[in-house]
Amino acid sequence: MNSVGTSGRNVLISGGSRGLGQAIVIGLLEAGYTVSTFSRTTSTFVEEQAERPGFYFALADLCDTASLQTFIKSSEQRFGSPYGLINCAAIAADGMLATMPEDTIRQIVAVNVEGTLKFTRLVLRKMLVNRGGGAVVNISTISALRGYKGLAAYAFTKGGIDSFTRALAREVGAQGIRVNSIAPGYYDTEMSRNLKHEHRNQILRRTPLGRLGRPEDVVGSVLFLLSDQAGFITGQTLVVDGGCSV
Repeated sequence: MNSVGTSGRNVLISGGSRGLGQAIVIGLLEAGYTVSTFSRTTSTFVEEQAERPGFYFALADLCDTASLQTFIKSSEQRFGSPYGLINCAAIAADGMLATMPEDTIRQIVAVNVEGTLKFTRLVLRKMLVNRGGGAVVNISTISALRGYKGLAAYAFTKGGIDSFTRALAREVGAQGIRVNSIAPGYYDTEMSRNLKHEHRNQILRRTPLGRLGRPEDVVGSVLFLLSDQAGFITGQTLVVDGGCSV
């Protein structure tokens, strides 16, 4: 059953083909939103959803403005102007900054910072022209709030996303667009599986609930921040980490 107020609202999400993004896509569809998502490669999940009403997937690159413009145009033609934007796509690398290759650092910044800025800029233009308000949810991380050895570069980019959230909330609030971020803890996804065994054990020791998160654990928070129930919340970072940052 569709949730109240979601019918006809188009939500665009980057990186919705797997992991946390996949779980969010499923939650959005079940809540009654139409969903448009992209990634650089396809997946079994998006192929299975291809014929599902209200779902659109395309191959696109967060670092390629032309492909983002094509994706947004195609989404708008199918489902109308965007109501929601979820910036989920990101990459991480576990390694000491002093020995991390410059190409790795460049790629993390290009995707997590520059790509997110480009995509948000393009979607915001559509929201502002439509004059219907909207909601932006940025997926951050507790690495931006707490220090973790080997994640300096990743934390740098996500700390920027939280600052971006607060500044953008002031820019577009008068137009009825809310901007918030969610800082998940460590989740059992493809990204976290690349972490070293020692690092994973350290995270588990720091987490009061004693486990890594599941992608589904963050879906409720995303749905809340998109909804009218969060209509007076903007510029905030909601931590969903099993108590790890306490």
